[in-house]
Amino acid sequence: MSDTRRRVKVYTLNEDRQWDDRGTGHVSSTFVERLKGISLLVRAESDGSLLLESKISPNTAYQKQQDTLIVWSEAENYDLALSFQEKAGCDEIWEKICQVQGKDPALEITQDPIDESEEERFEEMPETSHLVELPPCELARLEEIADLVTSVLSSPIRREKLALALMSEGYMKKLLQLFQVCEDLDNREGLHHLYEIVRGVLFLNKAALFEVMFSDDCIMDVVGCLEFDPSLVQPKKHREFLTKTAKFKEVIPITDSELRQKIHQTYRVQYIQDIILPTPSVFEENFLSTLTSFIFFNKVEIVSMLQEDEKFLTEVFAQLTDEATEDCKRRELVNFFKEFCAFSQTLQPQNRDAFFKTLANLGILPALEIVMGMDDLQVRAAATDIFSYLVEFSPSMVREFVMQEPQQTDDDVLLINVVIKQMICDSDPELGGAVQLMGLLRTLIDPENMLAPTNKTEKTEFLSFFYKYCMQVLTVPLLASTVDEKNCKGKLEIDHFQTAQLLALILELLTFCVEHHTYHIKTYIMNKDLLRRVLVLMNSKHTFLALCALRFMRRIIGQKDEYYNRYIVKGNLFEPVINTLLDNGTRYNLLNSAIIELFEFIKVEDIKSLIAHIIDNYYKALESIEYVQTFKGLKGRYEQEKDRQTLRLNRSVSRYRRDARTLDEDEDEEMWFNEDGEAIEKSRPEEEFPESFGKYMEAKKVKESDNKENFPKRTPTGSFKFTFSHSAGAANGTNGANCKPATSPTSAASPNGSPAKSATPPATPVTAMVGLVDYPDDEDEEDEDEEQSPRKRPRLGS
Repeated sequence: MSDTRRRVKVYTLNEDRQWDDRGTGHVSSTFVERLKGISLLVRAESDGSLLLESKISPNTAYQKQQDTLIVWSEAENYDLALSFQEKAGCDEIWEKICQVQGKDPALEITQDPIDESEEERFEEMPETSHLVELPPCELARLEEIADLVTSVLSSPIRREKLALALMSEGYMKKLLQLFQVCEDLDNREGLHHLYEIVRGVLFLNKAALFEVMFSDDCIMDVVGCLEFDPSLVQPKKHREFLTKTAKFKEVIPITDSELRQKIHQTYRVQYIQDIILPTPSVFEENFLSTLTSFIFFNKVEIVSMLQEDEKFLTEVFAQLTDEATEDCKRRELVNFFKEFCAFSQTLQPQNRDAFFKTLANLGILPALEIVMGMDDLQVRAAATDIFSYLVEFSPSMVREFVMQEPQQTDDDVLLINVVIKQMICDSDPELGGAVQLMGLLRTLIDPENMLAPTNKTEKTEFLSFFYKYCMQVLTVPLLASTVDEKNCKGKLEIDHFQTAQLLALILELLTFCVEHHTYHIKTYIMNKDLLRRVLVLMNSKHTFLALCALRFMRRIIGQKDEYYNRYIVKGNLFEPVINTLLDNGTRYNLLNSAIIELFEFIKVEDIKSLIAHIIDNYYKALESIEYVQTFKGLKGRYEQEKDRQTLRLNRSVSRYRRDARTLDEDEDEEMWFNEDGEAIEKSRPEEEFPESFGKYMEAKKVKESDNKENFPKRTPTGSFKFTFSHSAGAANGTNGANCKPATSPTSAASPNGSPAKSATPPATPVTAMVGLVDYPDDEDEEDEDEEQSPRKRPRLGS
């Protein structure tokens, strides 16, 4: 696939009649069994995937334009184009298409789509009538020529034949020479006929005719013909505008004559399309598709030629950043770059990448810092447009540049701070520029486009940079417009409409940060007590601003973060929201609904700390609101949690009492008795010490052979160790270990399922009592465990 002759770019025409690049690959023509015919196949040069598979249909009209383009329509409103790297490749594929359709490769178009009736009439025509016979190109025959051109527009086949006739023997150039004669003679009738002729020829939609009509020799005569619209009392003065008013400005002299000619031609053709020609009707909108393509591919060629001229671009940047450059000159340079970047949107992705990388290497971003700080509104607006192209192309490139700045410059002139100040100081009453800049800032701080695998630390590094150097600049208007007072009864200093709009934009950006930045914005909000200041805006007379403030709080609560919740509770920050709800009264509006939704969310998500705070502090003020069940629902959640707390507390107390119960509380308490009925030791249920209990039961079945038996003692690791001491009975041959503990309902059962009976007490009193498992520090340790366990600790205050 190294053959550059077959290298193509695939384009499709979108709904806005603009060409979208679908990728670059290599084209071939081959028989496809599935499609049952010769087809055009384009495989991507990057991965070999199939970019295009199109059967060459006998009824499809293919056009060859500008030697390297083939354009056709696959279906209604779906146009395709192949742009070849080399003319030879285009000719090769064109010959294949013509071979399949049985057409002459010398033609620029194979055929037009036709309906059945037109096709039938065409088949009945004799083969010799392949051309329309044009009248002689004379003044007296202009009306006849105009009628002929107008009559063929409804017939695709006759349009094609007329186009072939007009391209033969230089007929178009002869017609345009007649225009000069009519104008010299002030022959208005002839000029009106020429208007109809030229307009009709444009609607033939033939690239070969455009090449002739838009050449340097002919284009101004074409514009002249279009000035004499018969429906106008006085002709327009388009030529005067193009030659005198719209003078071509070379910010840096262009030495390439071909490039200069291409720029002139593109501007004039764009003028014809946008200004001179009337807006096409529904039936005419496809007549000028070739004209749109002509302009599009001209722009691609201009950008490519300028980009390859490194000397030219280097000189432009040198003058743009030179302090000695005059303001008017700098304005022209910025406008040039704005148009240059706009043209670059026609490039295919890889070429566009190379284009913006070239601009970055030449220093476009430092240059923007200079021009965005200028007083000239036009310059700032153009610089903003250029900045938007760069951010849209590569946010990472812009971020990489700004993170290198703190080492070189002051905070005030950092590029992002320049953008923020530009947004804050927008003089437009509707803040059109501020809205555009806010969107660009949001793109730059969006973590979703910080996932470049080559730089995994970009997110952490850039957000740290932004919150260190830029966030305080962004929040200046917010802090300046609000006065912080105790109990959240802040005062709104400035409340006119334009300031409210600006604060709404800033809050929208801060709300975005809450949703996407988590740690950084959380730290900033708590350190600056920012939510308190934002909630001051609930007092604004502009409802949209109060809603923005409420949305900011709603996003914070929506994070369900206990750090945020504790901050809100400690600061008593529900007060301004509830005051606004009460002040709103019974009015059913967006503000009322938004506040109710906030509390409904807290109820549904069962955010216990906030529910307890709201009920404990504000329920008396809210209980009268009965048109929704939200606040009664909050109260119900609160009561349920209190009941659960009480139940858990009772269970804890019951357990403590059970562990600490005495012999008098239960006759079935596990005890050992001596022959006088004195209690030796109480025992815990088996399940509380299964390992020790098992060892004990095993040990008591063994005959005592010596006087050194063990009672269990707790080891440092918490297990039990048996250390029995001698008894008097042992000295007399009686085994004190034969005593069994009295069983309780929770003690182990005997093998037959019945509780074990107490053994006969020893004949001789035991002289020493040692605890089996219960120790003085057991209850203290258990109390400590209960206090430390989060499951045991009440969550809501009772």
